[in-house]
Amino acid sequence: MDDIKNQYTADSIQSLEGMEHVRLRPSMYIGDVGVRGLHHLVYEVVDNSIDEALAGYCDTISVIIHEDNSITVGDNGRGIPVEMHKKEGVSALEVVMTKIGAGGKFDKDSYKVSGGLHGVGVSVVNALSTKLIATVERNGKIYQQEFAQGKALAPIKEIGTSERTGTKVTFSPDPSIFNALEYSFDTLASRMRELAFLNKGITISLTDERRKEEDGEFVSETFFSEGGLREFVTFIDANREPLMSEVIYMEGEIEDIPVEVAMRYNTSFNENLHSYVNNINTHEGGTHLTGFRRALTRTLKKYADENMSAKEKDKVEITGDDFREGLTAIISVKVMEPQFEGQTKTKLGNSEVSGAVDKIVSQMLQNFLEENPNDAKVIVDKVMLAAKARQAAKKAREMVQRKNPMSGSGLPGKLADCSSKDPYESEIFLVEGDSAGGTAKQGRDRHFQAILPLRGKILNVEKAMQHRVFENEEIKNIYTALGVTVGTEEDPKELNTTKLRYHKIVIMCDADIDGAHISTLILTFFFRYMKELIENGHIYIATPPLYLLKRGNKAEYAWGENERERIQAELSTDGSGKGVAIQRYKGLGEMNAEQLWDTTMNPKYRTLRQVTINSASEADRVFSMLMGDDVPPRREFIEKNAIYAKIDV
Repeated sequence: MDDIKNQYTADSIQSLEGMEHVRLRPSMYIGDVGVRGLHHLVYEVVDNSIDEALAGYCDTISVIIHEDNSITVGDNGRGIPVEMHKKEGVSALEVVMTKIGAGGKFDKDSYKVSGGLHGVGVSVVNALSTKLIATVERNGKIYQQEFAQGKALAPIKEIGTSERTGTKVTFSPDPSIFNALEYSFDTLASRMRELAFLNKGITISLTDERRKEEDGEFVSETFFSEGGLREFVTFIDANREPLMSEVIYMEGEIEDIPVEVAMRYNTSFNENLHSYVNNINTHEGGTHLTGFRRALTRTLKKYADENMSAKEKDKVEITGDDFREGLTAIISVKVMEPQFEGQTKTKLGNSEVSGAVDKIVSQMLQNFLEENPNDAKVIVDKVMLAAKARQAAKKAREMVQRKNPMSGSGLPGKLADCSSKDPYESEIFLVEGDSAGGTAKQGRDRHFQAILPLRGKILNVEKAMQHRVFENEEIKNIYTALGVTVGTEEDPKELNTTKLRYHKIVIMCDADIDGAHISTLILTFFFRYMKELIENGHIYIATPPLYLLKRGNKAEYAWGENERERIQAELSTDGSGKGVAIQRYKGLGEMNAEQLWDTTMNPKYRTLRQVTINSASEADRVFSMLMGDDVPPRREFIEKNAIYAKIDV
C-alpha cells in the first residue's frame, strides 16, 4: 500500500485549465484578494477601453458602481470582435473572455501599445466573477453573451440593432474569492482621474448608484483633461507654492517610444516624481526614471556651471539630489513591449527607454532654460539652497545614527523594548504622551510588544527643511528605535531597512481631534521619509474604543456612535437605552492597563488598520494639502470627510 502511495508518475501531475488556475491562485494575477485586488478588476476592464483610446478608436468611457456592488464598464470603441474564431470554433468574444493570453493586444497592427496585464486582464475578471455579461455593439447589431466563473453559459446571441459601436462589460465579483466586496468611490475616482490626465482628450465618467445627491441624482464625477500632464502637475501641486508660473512640458518620440514629461519647482523640500509606462504607475521606477534623472542633473548642472559666479561655486558643491528638491514631475512613456522587474512588477527594465527619455528631456529642457532666463535663475537659486540644506542634513543624519555612549544599546531612553529579538514577531507602539505610554507599558505583552512614548506633536515634516527633521528629538528616537538608517555616499536619501527591529509599527493615539492630528503628523513623516515601510506593509493604526457601556455586571465597548446606540439598547431592559452608564474615553490615559490591552493591544481582539498607498500621486496631494500652508482646501477636505472619521491613503 505504501509503495502505491509513494509512486510519483505522470498520473500524479495535475493539469489545471487556465481559468481554474486563476480561481485557485487569484493573487498571482491581481495582487491579492482584498480591497486592492477587488478594485484591480475594474482597472483591468477599463484598461481594455483605454487601449482602444490609445489606438485612436475610443474617446468616452463610463464606469458604474451598482447598488449590489457589481460594476459596469462601457466604451464607444470598435467593439470586441464577435465573428467565429477559426481555431477555437466559438465567437472571438468568448475566446477573449475565457482564454488567458487571448486578445488583440498581441497583434501590433491592432494595438501599438497597451496597459493592463497584456491579454489576461478581462479573462481573469471573468474567472473571478459569479456573473459577467458582455454586450457588444458592432456591424450595426447588438450582441450579448453571459459567463460565470470564467466559462460561457451559452453561445453568443444577437439581441438588437444599433448604429453605434462599443463594448459594455457588467460583472459581479465572486464572494467566495474576495474577502472584501464593497467598492470605494474615492479609490476608483482617483484612478479614473489619473487615467484622464495621462490620456488627454478622453472623457471618463464614474457613477455610484449606491448614493444620491441632494437633488436626487446618483453621485457621479466626470474626468476630462485637455492639458494632460500639465494639468496633472498643477493638480498634484495645488496646495504648494510654485516657483514658476508655467509647467515645463516636454514631448517627443524616439525609436517608436513616445515620451511625455511635465515638471515644475515649488517651495517645498520634497521630491515628487511619478512615473508611468502605458498608464501603469511604476512606483519602483525603472529605466525611464533613470533617463529623466540623468538628463535633469546633467542639463541643469551644465547651465548652473555656466551661469554661477566663481564665488558661488566655491561656496557649495551641487549633487544630483539638489536638482530634485522641491520638484514635482510626471514621466509617462508608451512602450510596445514593456519588460517589468521588481518585487511588484512595477519597475521598467527596457534599456532602450532610458536613452530615449534622456535625449528628449536634455534637448527640450536646455531649450527651456535658454528661452526663459528668469525661470532658469529661480531654479538655480533653489538648487543652491537645496545644496546648503543637504550639507546641514548630512550632519544632522550623522547625529541621528551616532550611538549614545550613555546607553549601551544606543536605543532611546524612553523606549520600553520587547524581549524578543525576532523582528517578524515583534511590534512597536508609537504612543501619544507619557501618560498613555505608561499605561501601555503596564498593559503590553513584554515578549513581543515594545512601547515608544512620543512627547506632544512631532514636527510637521511637510513644511520643514531636511536638517530640521533629523535634528528633531522625537524623530531621532523613531529612527534609532526602529533600527533604520538613512543616507549613503551614493544616495543621501536612501533608506536602509535591513536592520528593521519590528515588522509591525503601530501608531496609537487618542480617539479625538488632537489624536487624529498627531497620527497624521506621524503618517506624513513615514510617507515622506520612510515610504518603503508603508509599501512593505509595516505601518498600522490602532483603534481604541470611544465608549465603555455598563449595566450591572455587564460591560461592553463601542468604537462608534452607531455601535454605542445598538449596545445601549441591548443592555437596557426595554430597549430604550435607559439605565446604562456610558463612559466616553477622551484619551488613552483614561483607560487602565487591562482595558487598553483588552481593547487595543491584544492581537486576539484588537482591530489594526494597515496603512496602504492606493495611488502615490493622490497620497502626495492629500498630504501636501493636509499638512501644507493653504487653509481653504484643507477646511473643505475636513468638512467633506469628517463623517468618515478616518483618512484612507
